[in-house]
Amino acid sequence: MSLAQVHYTSAAPGAEGSEGPAGRFTAVGPGVSGALLTEIEPLVRYELPEGVADRPSDGELRSLPQSFTYAVLSDGSRLVSRSAPVRDTGGGSGGDAVRGAGPGPRQGIRFHAHAVHLPPGVPLPGDRLPVEAWRSPLWVSTTPAGAIPDPLTLPPGPTAVSEGLDDFAVSRGPWLAAVLADLRRASGPTESGGRPVVLVERQCADVARWLGIASVTLPRESAERLTFTTYTRRPGSSAARVVGVLPEDAAAARAAGLRVHECAEQPPTGGGTDDVWATTAARVWRSRSPELFGEARELPGEPFAAGPLAVTALCAGIALGPDGRAAAAGWAADRPYALDAKRTGQLIEALTSPGIDDRTGPEFDAAGRMFGALEGRCPASVTAPLAAMLVTEAVRGGNGSLELPRRDAFTGPEGAAVAERLAPEILTELGDTTGPRSVARTVQLLRVARLLGVDRTDALPGIVDRLAPAVLAEAAAEESRAGAEGLPDFAPALLELLDEQFEVRTALLGALDRIAPQDPGAVARFLERVTLPFTGTQALPHLRMCAEVPGAMATLGGDRAAVWHRVLRAAGLSPFAEPLVLRTAVGLVWEDRAPTVAEARLLLEAATSDSHRAAGTWARLVDAALSASAAGTDEAASLAHDLLRSFPTEIGGRERAGLLLLDLVRELRTGAPDPGWAERVRTLCAQAEPVEPALRERAYAALVERLLAPDRPGAELYDFVHGDDPDLVAAYDRTARTEAVRTRLRAQPAYAADCFSVWTAHPHAGRTWPPVAAALLEEVLRPAVRAMSAEDVAEVEATVGRTGSSGRADAFRAWNRVSTLGRLGRRIAGRVRRG
Repeated sequence: MSLAQVHYTSAAPGAEGSEGPAGRFTAVGPGVSGALLTEIEPLVRYELPEGVADRPSDGELRSLPQSFTYAVLSDGSRLVSRSAPVRDTGGGSGGDAVRGAGPGPRQGIRFHAHAVHLPPGVPLPGDRLPVEAWRSPLWVSTTPAGAIPDPLTLPPGPTAVSEGLDDFAVSRGPWLAAVLADLRRASGPTESGGRPVVLVERQCADVARWLGIASVTLPRESAERLTFTTYTRRPGSSAARVVGVLPEDAAAARAAGLRVHECAEQPPTGGGTDDVWATTAARVWRSRSPELFGEARELPGEPFAAGPLAVTALCAGIALGPDGRAAAAGWAADRPYALDAKRTGQLIEALTSPGIDDRTGPEFDAAGRMFGALEGRCPASVTAPLAAMLVTEAVRGGNGSLELPRRDAFTGPEGAAVAERLAPEILTELGDTTGPRSVARTVQLLRVARLLGVDRTDALPGIVDRLAPAVLAEAAAEESRAGAEGLPDFAPALLELLDEQFEVRTALLGALDRIAPQDPGAVARFLERVTLPFTGTQALPHLRMCAEVPGAMATLGGDRAAVWHRVLRAAGLSPFAEPLVLRTAVGLVWEDRAPTVAEARLLLEAATSDSHRAAGTWARLVDAALSASAAGTDEAASLAHDLLRSFPTEIGGRERAGLLLLDLVRELRTGAPDPGWAERVRTLCAQAEPVEPALRERAYAALVERLLAPDRPGAELYDFVHGDDPDLVAAYDRTARTEAVRTRLRAQPAYAADCFSVWTAHPHAGRTWPPVAAALLEEVLRPAVRAMSAEDVAEVEATVGRTGSSGRADAFRAWNRVSTLGRLGRRIAGRVRRG
């Protein structure tokens, strides 16, 4: 098909971007409208580099850059053009000279642009890419004779762009991956043309070679979207996706915020790019194997997926980095039927090469998935090297996430060789007790040991005894770190291990069952997240209790006694036969708090003291009694009495003193305690330190209530008064001022007489008692006596005389007379004031 041509040449002084027109169209083919010419004109303008001589030699003129451009116009049509400087011969159709940036015209140089217009949907001859027209001999530097040239058809000719690209790619090795990554992004369907990728080269022909590399590397549709110009002085204003500039214009491109690759300078230092496709493509070019891009595109996958290209490169013997190898293995894992047997073998050979020493975790993970996909679909002899690599990494590399092969993965001598090499290392590490080892690591080693047939029978008990607490500790640490719910990280591999190896399952469940009584709450929380397979014939009473408690609490709510009964039934053993089930049940139901007194009573009566002693649960009962003492319940004192009797040798220290104090409170209120009440209270409070304030108050209250009773022994009162204990005396004072005591004083003359005798006795007993007794006489007893009838007052006086002496009765009359005179005086004074 004939294509319309456009010729444009410099026509007036002034460089590109200067005031006034820069040139004129000298020939326009059919079908190119005036509106399109307005778009085309800025695309074909040309600006000379800095420092060009006014009258360059022929060699200098040929060395000046040419602007080879491919652009998409607003109507969907495309333009391929070449703008080049030419010598001004002075006249003809060539027009006037090009003026440089400095003052005055630059004589002897003009530029000529020759363009080919491609209507929408019309390709270049031979369906070639635009960059392939770069070397076409049909580009001209003068306008053909006649106003409008005949339509021109580009013949096939020597237009291929691939000549010499291998050498060029090798020479640009340090920049290859980063440039290809940017060219890939620039060729996207939504890539904006306003922010071009800038390639800095000393020769515009090298920019064209970069575009040639892109045309070979990128898929056809991406390469066609890649608009470009090989030379411009103003990259920031270019609408092309890729532009070439000379080194002197690189600073302006960087200042404009463009992505700049200075391929004419020193090689870059650093990682280049993390684009695995681009990195793999660069290795293909450096290996001088561009034909592999076509082969890779025949494999299934996304256009820029690294997997197909990486597989093709590895099968061709090209060494790749760990990311490329991981991409190849991952692709093969997802498409196990995409490769034939030959290429599958080549890929496995490349991935397992003994010369590779930079494998990474993601690469091994991808290789494991690939093995899992190929296992059973390929002969074991083909996949055996991959299996050997995986198990070796599992042992030596510590990669706990690997997909391990099955036991039949090795055929012939391969398995025996790997087992002989790795068995000592496995057994040594599993038997090491000097340092911590993660659960995932232990699980992996046990699985590899079974895979390779390593005998670990003798070492298994010790391995499991270390594994069981590590399982609980790691799960708890993970939960506390992130509040994690669901399975711990190691759980899937652990469950798979237990499913594979019956002997490990039996031993581990037994070890966890032995641990459960020590920390049943931790085991229960673990079992809520990880459902262990203990539904078989093993007894495992403690594990069954730990598994039962969440459901019991959800069903029975706050009835902890009912929960305890249900959990204990889940054990399947009587606490008389196995006392430790008591400890587990109590720890599960009352993990973070003490039982109430009623609950403690239930526990005490549910088993013998010997069972509680063996289980250690008696300590929980002591906590219940001491915690409940603050509430002032008599049941706590009764429980304390029973505990002291049931566990006389186990309870000691401050706990024993606290219980004895509670028991003394019970005796003071309900029985006949041994003599020396006040001293016993003081001594037990000191031994129970730090004693709960409420318990101290209960003991003091019980003591002083008994001392305020008429039937208390005189010796106890004497000891109390002469003990000169400010706290006890203060407690006595508070109790004596209560309304109950005041009411009794008013209602019972005998009690009032008794209190008068007590509060007037011992006037010199230390410094604490006398002022308190005097205050009680005036502030408590005197108001009560004033409220009595004359008969009751007489009875008080008589009672004081009978229980004391005539002198004591006289003292009461004198004390009461003072009170009576005081009343009479106040009455008389009141009458005088009223008169």
